[in-house]
Amino acid sequence: MVEFRTAVNVAELQPGQLRRVEVDGTQICLANVDGAIYAVAARCSHAGGPLAEGALDRKIITCPWHGAMFDVTSGEVAGPPADDSVAAYDVEVEGGVVRVAVR
Repeated sequence: MVEFRTAVNVAELQPGQLRRVEVDGTQICLANVDGAIYAVAARCSHAGGPLAEGALDRKIITCPWHGAMFDVTSGEVAGPPADDSVAAYDVEVEGGVVRVAVR
């Protein structure tokens, strides 16, 4: 069974914004895409860059170090130099709180 853990209040993550959080010892990058919240690993698979410090354009996050791009809805690579996807996590919003399921 998947257990969701509290990550942040939804009011702390505005549309178009990224935020790094820690959930059960896992570093996660949250992204607000037009009010929908997504969660992916906080570090780029290419060189470990901090994704939450990158840019979010619609559903694509760009790593600030080398420009690797990822789809925040799935973690899939959307542009080089990354070859590997980043982990994507299930998210639920309940009572104004963003909760993430980490495995």
